[in-house]
Amino acid sequence: MEIKVNFLENLRLEAKFDDFTVITDQPIRYKGDGSAPGPFDYFLASSALCAGYFVRVYCLSRDIPTENIRLSQNNIIDPENRYNQIFRIQVELPESISDKDRQGILRSIDRCTVKKVVQAGPEFKIEAVKNLDEDAQVMLMGQLEGNSSTYILGKDLSLEQTITNMTGILADLGMKIEIASWRNIVPNVWSLHIRDAASPACYTNGKGSTKESALCSALGEFIERLSCNLFYKDQYFGEEIANRDFVHYPNEKWFKPGPNDELPAGILDEYCLDIYNEDGELCGSNLIDTNSGLVERGICAIPYVRQSDGETVYFPSNLIENLFLSNGMSAGNNRYEAQVQCLSEIFERAVKKQIIEQEIVLPDVPQHVLEKYPGILEGINALEKNGFPVVIKDASLGGQFPVMCVTLMNPKTGGVFASFGAHPSFEVALERSLTELLQGRSFEGLNDIPRPTFNSLAVQEPENFVEHFIDSMGVISWRFFSSQHDYEFCEWDFSGSNKEEKEYLMGILENLDKEVYMAEFSDLGAIACRILVPGYSEVYQIEDLIWDNSNKALDYREDILNIHSLSNDALVKLIKRLEESQLDNYIDIRTLIGIEFDENTVWGQLTILELKILIYLALGELDEAIQLVEAFLQYNDNTVERGLFYQAVHAVLEITLDKELALEHFIVNLNKMFGKGTMENVVGSVTGEVKFFGLTKTSMKLEGLDKHQRLIRSYKKLHQAREAHKRALVE
Repeated sequence: MEIKVNFLENLRLEAKFDDFTVITDQPIRYKGDGSAPGPFDYFLASSALCAGYFVRVYCLSRDIPTENIRLSQNNIIDPENRYNQIFRIQVELPESISDKDRQGILRSIDRCTVKKVVQAGPEFKIEAVKNLDEDAQVMLMGQLEGNSSTYILGKDLSLEQTITNMTGILADLGMKIEIASWRNIVPNVWSLHIRDAASPACYTNGKGSTKESALCSALGEFIERLSCNLFYKDQYFGEEIANRDFVHYPNEKWFKPGPNDELPAGILDEYCLDIYNEDGELCGSNLIDTNSGLVERGICAIPYVRQSDGETVYFPSNLIENLFLSNGMSAGNNRYEAQVQCLSEIFERAVKKQIIEQEIVLPDVPQHVLEKYPGILEGINALEKNGFPVVIKDASLGGQFPVMCVTLMNPKTGGVFASFGAHPSFEVALERSLTELLQGRSFEGLNDIPRPTFNSLAVQEPENFVEHFIDSMGVISWRFFSSQHDYEFCEWDFSGSNKEEKEYLMGILENLDKEVYMAEFSDLGAIACRILVPGYSEVYQIEDLIWDNSNKALDYREDILNIHSLSNDALVKLIKRLEESQLDNYIDIRTLIGIEFDENTVWGQLTILELKILIYLALGELDEAIQLVEAFLQYNDNTVERGLFYQAVHAVLEITLDKELALEHFIVNLNKMFGKGTMENVVGSVTGEVKFFGLTKTSMKLEGLDKHQRLIRSYKKLHQAREAHKRALVE
């Protein structure tokens, strides 16, 4: 994690990281102002808080209340050497807690991350650089030593060379990549989380049987998502980028809807139109570009090559972003390696959906077959030793598809978790199923997996497939565990050279009568591609283009960002659009308008419901406001502070709307309950003197929205690289 320090007045310092700011000071005796804890105080507190976190996680996973658990830490300083200290952590536990859980709580404290880092003795490297923002040295695995070359199945270059190549590409782009966390809870299963230190909203996860292969996976995913603009897919790019020659890629084309909102000629082909506009309901306005927000500029379309005949077909960026998420994108050491990965992912998701939807019973992989892969079997055995039975399934549907499945059970909660993996190699597909299962997960995290069901409607619900796609946390059928399997086990293997594997996978799609469209991206210095298989590889339902399109942001973005300067007439029109839209009141505003607000601000937690309340209060429509405040209080998952604010608003509204009550008769005790400062804002909100309390002023220029500005700065690095690549091609 990158922490940037700013020097404030006197000895005060400001540390900024992610969306947080920490202020430190020094005691007056050390010539400070004593206005904040010192840096060492925060260090001491971090150890105690980390211990408390692990106690809380342990208790939550076992439904143990923590109200009467007390924890304390004291640091005992050696008088001979003040740097030699003992951290004494004590925990007071109620008698109702069993001896087993008492020991479990103590063991959980022993897992404290701060403690382990201190005990391991971190290494400090101190250096001067010319420019912190331009110093894009990757903060990854400095432990890669010597000239070792490790090769794994399916990859043409060694892991070490691949890491070197990818980190070099990212450094050239100005991306400062940092590792946020590692996981290795069973042998031969590694995962990690990496992110851009300058824009933590840009992050990926990697997995593999070794830490090097997991790092390769994370870096490859990072590059593929940069190449395909996935980090920025629903976000507003700002006025500057929206008005440049190109918004997404130099080879994009723009199309305007017809005079009656018809789809313009030149986008998609007949095959795609039969899928995406089967009923003739899709309009040009449904495909307006979300990122630029310029309705007058129209539909931005990206060229894809139809694989059956090599013809170029233009796909609206809006369509891609709304239907496919990250499915079918990859980066590789060469184009065929990237294409194999793309196609493997497509089959993994499509076959998984088919199995879950049709409640197909898969055959178990025989033990003698598993024994051929001792590294994978060691990880499986470790899971079972920790109390998680594992079922290994052949998901190839009788050898048709290169897909495997590893399913974990949690007897403590009754939950099950089905993980799928695909690759032309049986071994690689099996390994991917296992590493995907545990990617970013702890044993405690496995307590949240859902329970299976015999309710077919719950299994077949479209949203269930989205959950399975995002993190495999969807529901599966109990029928999946029947011994009466629908297919016989097949020990398949379709491995070969990358080119041969690509041709094999394409052959499957050809046999399914599917058209395949491919775009290759090399303008960032990497080899990446994206493959679309219309009617097969979509994640979301096709009708979402009409009924749940992300460009609904265009109806609200400008007014919401300018809300402090809107006239009453404009506010009336905005609230009318919101009420008539039938949008869920609990959609958050950042999702609705595509803006990355700081999650720790009112903007960051603002929902449509709360926005409606604030608009009605600003308009003096108190009857409408009180009804929504009641709903807010009933289902509020906002901060305690914001909840109390609306509790006070509700009380003042009830008093104001009751002709027999007078606010002056209650204000003294309301001040005692909620605080005078809060009540001034509450009363001001009800009388109209305070408008949109808690929402800082901004506009379409995004003033004060640091998190979103960081995302735009990240995207500008890609834009700059693409412009340079375009110039180089012309020259």
